[in-house]
Parts: sequence; C-alpha cells; structure tokens
Amino acid sequence: MTHLDALESEAVHILREVAGEFERPVILFSGGKDSILMLHLALKAFAPAQVPFSLLHVDTGHNFPEVLEYRDRVVAAHGLRLHVASVQDYIDRGVLKERPDGTRNPLQTLPLTEKIQAERFDAVFGGGRRDEEKARAKERVFSLRDEFSQWDPRRQRPELWNLYNGRHAPGEHVRVFPLSNWTELDVWQYIAREHIELPEIYFAHEREVFQRGGMWLTAGEWGGPKDGETVEKRQVRYRTVGDMSCTGAVDSDATTLDAVIAEIAASRLTERGATRADDKLSEAAMEDRKREGYF
Repeated sequence: MTHLDALESEAVHILREVAGEFERPVILFSGGKDSILMLHLALKAFAPAQVPFSLLHVDTGHNFPEVLEYRDRVVAAHGLRLHVASVQDYIDRGVLKERPDGTRNPLQTLPLTEKIQAERFDAVFGGGRRDEEKARAKERVFSLRDEFSQWDPRRQRPELWNLYNGRHAPGEHVRVFPLSNWTELDVWQYIAREHIELPEIYFAHEREVFQRGGMWLTAGEWGGPKDGETVEKRQVRYRTVGDMSCTGAVDSDATTLDAVIAEIAASRLTERGATRADDKLSEAAMEDRKREGYF
C-alpha cells in the first residue's frame, strides 16, 4: 500500500462514517482542486450507487468563469443536486456591503451559515488541509460548530486513531475535513494517478495581470487595477482558487500534471501563503473567519 492508498482509504472511511451517522450532509463544492478531489473520493466511496450528498457552493459573484463552467458541467454529468448561496443577493438586499478593497471572500460567511440553517444541514464537508494554514492545522477532522456556525477551538474533541465523534445538539452541525492529512503535493500526485480533470487555470496560460502586495492579480472589472498599477501579460497558473479579486497567480510554465508536481515539490511556500490576499488581512485572519463560521 502506498501513502496515497492510505490517504484515500482514510478519506473514504470518513465519507462513509458521515453517511451512516448524519441525516443531511452536504459537500462544499467550489470547483477548486480540493473539492474536486473530495467529490471524486465520494464517487469512489459509494460506487456504483449515487453519492448520498448534495453539493453547496457559496458564489461570491467574482468567480473565475472557467471554474463556474467546470462546476456546472461536473454537477450535470453526475446528476447531483447543487445548492448555491449568493453573496450578490445579500449585497442587493443591503444585508452585506462591498468592502473597500473589492474582495468578497470575507463576505461568504453569512450566506454560508444561513444556507446551512435554512437547509438544516448537519454535516458539511470541506476541503481544508492542515498543511495550508496554521488555523486549519489545529482543527479536527470532525469540527463542531455551534448554533451560529461558529468554531470554538476550546470545544474540540479528542480524535484517537480513526474514531470520530459526531455528536451535536439541535441547531449545531459538524464540519468534516476528509483531506486534513493530505498535502498539496499529495493532492496533485493523486490527481495525476486517478486522471482527474481540472479547470484550465491550474495550468500555465497567458493572462493579463497586475502586481499588488507581491502577488499577480487578474486584471478585470473586480479588484483592479488601481491607479499606478500596470497591467501586463504573463505566463501564470493558479495554485488555489478563490475570489478573482484576492487570488494571486504564480509565474509558471507548467502545462502538464508532471510539470506542476515538479514545481510544487520545489516550492517552499504554502499555496495560501503565497497566493491569497484575504489571508494577509491580519496574522490571525483565517482563524478569525473560522470562529465566525467560515470554511
């Protein structure tokens, strides 16, 4: 058994554990590589039967078109049900306000938590991994959220071996992270092994970008460029997918899976540390958002 076989086995066990223990689970599906991998594992875990979970996407309105096209195509191909919580709807109703910096990623929390409450989801699968960011590094595989979807690290439960505690009071739910023990390199090696299709933006392509805060951001109607920021065409790819206005590209000539894997193996920065402006708002930006109910 290889290390990828062991990681796959662990994730499949977690998916089946949730299917047997919870009444209304849902998979957070953004069309990013981690949620794509999680859906692939769910398809394997329950084949030849239908996946017993629906999907949920929090749409910021600033998504990459290539990712939305991929999302809709995959949902249709597998006959899955997709719930969409729209940030734009909350802005139109005056519940949320646009941020001065233009990014909408921090605005996802309220639409997410209200959708969970409205649909009575009691388990929510996320694609978070411990190697991504320090707040995610200390979160359990089964992460209890209170009736307001908030995370309190002090309420975390022991997780011994493969024993998971899904108990929760009415109104509470559990966030579940089957990929917790995977690394970015593991994800890409598994994608290559399983021949999993990904959106094109994960591979090197020519794009108009501008530099801000040491990152190459996509030029367009959202987020910039501002005065003094110069747009140029560069060969780039994306290591992670989020809001177009806060997700940075990296210079790359990796157009194949093998080239991407070699590039990641040589990298010394995590994908979020290198490419996510929303994580740079403060030293504890991710933990603060998780406490409020974020992914």
